[in-house]
Amino acid sequence: MSEPVLILGATSAIARATAAAFAARGHDLYLASRDLEELRRIAADIHLRHGVEVRYGSFDAEATDTHAEFLQTVIAEMKGLSGVVLAFGYLGDQIAARDFSAGAKIIAANFTGAASILSHCANYFEPLQRGFIIGISSVAGDRGRQSNYVYGAAKGALSLYLQGLRNRLYSSGVRVITVKPGFVDTAMTYGLPGLFLVASPQVIGERIARAPGKSADVLYLPWFWRYIMLIIRHIPEPIFKRLKL
Repeated sequence: MSEPVLILGATSAIARATAAAFAARGHDLYLASRDLEELRRIAADIHLRHGVEVRYGSFDAEATDTHAEFLQTVIAEMKGLSGVVLAFGYLGDQIAARDFSAGAKIIAANFTGAASILSHCANYFEPLQRGFIIGISSVAGDRGRQSNYVYGAAKGALSLYLQGLRNRLYSSGVRVITVKPGFVDTAMTYGLPGLFLVASPQVIGERIARAPGKSADVLYLPWFWRYIMLIIRHIPEPIFKRLKL
């Protein structure tokens, strides 16, 4: 096996593009999600195109009691891991603002499940004193906006969790990288009103695959979202609360 990388949530558009970009660099892959049939198709396609070893298996972010065993199975099958990319997420809809059962699913999918599996990944990499963890968060987590604040809160929690994990693992030589995409052309965003500056999954995936070789700890993708969100974060609250965002 050649520096295997685990992709969690591997059936999303960003995850597929990221997996292909890592494969193009010679990394073997383990693809994980709930849809085994779709994983089979993706694995076959990547293997055919890039000639790397691609294995796959079932993973449910919300079934946190299965995460420890899942990771041990992956490590055994791949004979170790060089990195993990956490790419799963669930946007939900604005009904979550008034129905907490819907909001709870958003929080479980975007934060609770992520914190669970990443805790196991951190415990694996820390004694090895090598490896990387890439967590795909969102610009939505930078400031609460009425249009998606439950999703934004979950992603904001993930970003904060990754920041703490980065602090914990720094002395061990393990990279922890937070990726904050803006609007990306995926099934999750298709048809949503008000989208602008929409990026392709292929561009985002390529940048993510480059990230372990770069020095940045937090990546806004595309790059200009760093400055868009800088402006949004600095709008005074008395003004911001009146905006329709």
